[in-house]
Amino acid sequence: MKIMLSAGETSGDLHGARIAGELKRQEPGMELVGFGGDRMAEQGVRLWHNFKNYNVMGVWEVLVNLRRIWELLRDLEDHMRQERPDLLVLIDYPDFNWRLARRAKALGIPVFSFIPPSAWAWRKGRAKECAAIADEFVSIFPFELKPYEEAGAKISFLGNPLVDAVKASLSADEARGFFGLERTDQVVLLMPGSRRQEIHRLFAPMLDAAGLLLRERPNTRFFLPVADSVDETVLQRMTSDAGIPVTLTHEYRYDLMGLADVAIATSGTVVMEAALMGLPCVVLYRMAAFNYLIGKLLVHVEHISLPNILLGRRALPELLQDEVRPARIAEEARGLYRGERHRDEVTEALAKACHCLGEPGAASRIAARVLAAAKRGMTGENNEKL
Repeated sequence: MKIMLSAGETSGDLHGARIAGELKRQEPGMELVGFGGDRMAEQGVRLWHNFKNYNVMGVWEVLVNLRRIWELLRDLEDHMRQERPDLLVLIDYPDFNWRLARRAKALGIPVFSFIPPSAWAWRKGRAKECAAIADEFVSIFPFELKPYEEAGAKISFLGNPLVDAVKASLSADEARGFFGLERTDQVVLLMPGSRRQEIHRLFAPMLDAAGLLLRERPNTRFFLPVADSVDETVLQRMTSDAGIPVTLTHEYRYDLMGLADVAIATSGTVVMEAALMGLPCVVLYRMAAFNYLIGKLLVHVEHISLPNILLGRRALPELLQDEVRPARIAEEARGLYRGERHRDEVTEALAKACHCLGEPGAASRIAARVLAAAKRGMTGENNEKL
């Protein structure tokens, strides 16, 4: 049995690694191939390409890199034609992955969508388009189901793998010792994202906000958990230029979240990870003006952070576009330090949001569903439907 996985960014790589590990555990002799990152490779996925050289976001950025993206698609199509996987598993990254899915369908390779496009938020008609291509869908949030069910897709919510993955591995005292923290230290995490554009637009105001907080609370320590695909030298240069003492870390990220008072974070999966560790975030989001204008026309959502979406209300502060200013970021962060009454209200809300993610064991259940689909692909059952 051979299964192809395709993930194009850090969060997808993490999800892909968890699923790959479970697939190998449930079917040790199977072969995993595809497009992804270092975490997937560590779990035994033979990568045809690593996404770190193709990780772009936004309309303009995609247009600039369009030739390279098409070349990547053609190369992955050639690999599929030559190696004939029994199933293609798409992991998020919709604009790229669904182009790949159409090519797989044309080759007679069944398609499984894990973390399907956000039809609940925008372009609801694409649920029908996707349902005509993929044989099965699994979502990681319950609010994603409705548009796909209405489109006639076979879709299910089996829980969210983050519930199992996001856990401290050290005691609080061990973690403080590892990070060199005194009990009187206050900890703020800076999490600017993994894409170059996110770092370029958001890290500088984060650092300026950190400077404001440091002047008010000199015992504040700042840490930045570095994503695998990020060029650390860029972060080092920006922190040095800002004159803010920030410790870049690579290990025990969830333990660090458990110790921290507050995080200043780019909107994304990391905000949900922080919520699972009981860590409030000031959530930032800023795009190029052209991209934001297009987004406002197409996307109709009240909230941008996953905990707020799950709750249906604003528990975490969200700052968009021109609201991303150092003084405003610092103002929102002040009320989230330990000991502040507002922090307790927010952490209670985060616990309710996390409850919506389902029971533990999601990765195992999802892997079992993927294996069943691959076995149908081997016997031709999926192809009869195409």
